[in-house]
Amino acid sequence: MITQITKGIKITVKTSFEGTFFKNYKMHFAFGYTITIENQSKDSVQLTTRHWQIFDALNRVEIVDGEGVIGKKPVIKPGESYSYNSGCLLTSPIGAMRGHFNMINFTSTRRFRVLVPTFKLHAPFALN
Repeated sequence: MITQITKGIKITVKTSFEGTFFKNYKMHFAFGYTITIENQSKDSVQLTTRHWQIFDALNRVEIVDGEGVIGKKPVIKPGESYSYNSGCLLTSPIGAMRGHFNMINFTSTRRFRVLVPTFKLHAPFALN
């Protein structure tokens, strides 16, 4: 489990290996992750966009930007948290992800960035 706090917003990441399968005549490794966003600040915040860098040991870095997370832009009040599950496919049994969430503070109306620390993705049979 990986944890980081930025401006009172705590990010916790748990990862899992989901299995392998063939797609377009190539082996792929499926990974899942659960992200929990906990608001430890005194202000309500909203997640507006996300940015990911996905590192695959056998491929180039993939950049993913988008609105919200899994189709939602959650508002998180002080003391509350929001969790979601997602995943990615790699062509290697070893990789990593890192990124950030762009958020807005409802009290100050200021936008700010919450870092998601680098988390490893590795199949249990792969040496890391």
